Amino acid sequence: MQKLSDYVQVAEAAEMLGVSQNTLRTWAADGKISVHRNPANGYRLFRRSDLEDFLRKTAQSAAKKK
Repeated sequence: MQKLSDYVQVAEAAEMLGVSQNTLRTWAADGKISVHRNPANGYRLFRRSDLEDFLRKTAQSAAKKK
């Protein structure tokens, strides 16, 4: 079972990725990044490990393009 501390809300996740909150919401809606919902209030939550994986994959993809 995951702990709530393993997740961040939109603002912190966007800051971690260096994008706007709206960009992150769009990526989540498009399925580019995994998003979860807090069952108590419906807020979007992003798992820290998913964000780190996303950054790693993005960096690898950018390195291949060079």
